[in-house]
Amino acid sequence: MKLESKIPAGPLAEKWARHKFALKLVNPANKRKYDIIVVGTGLAGASAAASLAELGYNVKAFCFQDSPRRAHSIAAQGGINAAKNYQNDGDSVFRLFYDTIKGGDYRAREGNVHRLAEVSVNIIDQCVAQGVPFAREYGGTLANRSFGGAQVSRTFYARGQTGQQLLLGAYSALSRQVANGKVKLYPRTEMLDLVVEGGKARGIVTRNLVTGKIESHSAHAVLLCTGGYGNVFYLSTNAMGSNVTAAWRAHKKGAYFGNPCFTQIHPTCIPVSGHYQSKLTLMSESLRNDGRVWAPKSKEDAQKIQKGLMKPTDLAEDARDYFLERRYPAFGNLVPRDVASRNAKYVCDEGRV
Repeated sequence: MKLESKIPAGPLAEKWARHKFALKLVNPANKRKYDIIVVGTGLAGASAAASLAELGYNVKAFCFQDSPRRAHSIAAQGGINAAKNYQNDGDSVFRLFYDTIKGGDYRAREGNVHRLAEVSVNIIDQCVAQGVPFAREYGGTLANRSFGGAQVSRTFYARGQTGQQLLLGAYSALSRQVANGKVKLYPRTEMLDLVVEGGKARGIVTRNLVTGKIESHSAHAVLLCTGGYGNVFYLSTNAMGSNVTAAWRAHKKGAYFGNPCFTQIHPTCIPVSGHYQSKLTLMSESLRNDGRVWAPKSKEDAQKIQKGLMKPTDLAEDARDYFLERRYPAFGNLVPRDVASRNAKYVCDEGRV
């Protein structure tokens, strides 16, 4: 088989707009004739199921947990980026595209990343419509905060609970469609196999994890919204993870693991304490926020602080090393997370922490 990304042809900034225009439309009255299966009910799955049902399609949503609220999407805390340029600090769709490409070590598919930057503005509006309580300025407008890897403020957030609030918003929209009869929810259900006809997914085989009953479900389209393959990174604090059952079934039917770098990881600045340590220590987001991070310039001062002979606040300003600001003055503390954690580890290895 050939690994085909299906990215439309044409100029980068126009390819998706042209592609959408070239697609055949489905009449609103005809949408009720089509069935869609959504496997997974995290942020992607719950939002997709709710949106498709809102359009008029008949949706079946399958959930591995006992409730969509238990999806791992709840663990995301930092925020969600969008090129709305509320701060008027030079942000744009292209700048978000550029920062994302660079942050992904130039390995991501450019066409898909540009599409992500394009729809980022609408994603925020959808989340607000779903009731997500984003932080707001005094005048009522949505607030932004600066975050690592970018020189503009484009991160929308809900305190330290962004993932939880996003998931609850998507779950509320999904529950509304369940009550309307447009979505049928199957909790505690595992996907056992993918039904492929003519090279296209047309259904799935499932097992009820409570009763053990095996069933088959057919549809005109199947969406696999099952999260990233966390195990590929072995010992790591993965931001996205699942049991990968659905992805493995799709692979057995001929699908390729095409873009593993999309699976987001959190590098750590704290060395492992043992060879078989099950989970690394998550790097604090405060290390690369808009505060000032420093370490003592000398090992002697660091040892005094460690032994309690000196308070960190007693250290003179000229004895402090603002190492991120010193090495990356254009970004300061707002460097990408891998850069921040790598330099923090250098400081740890030098014995200055």
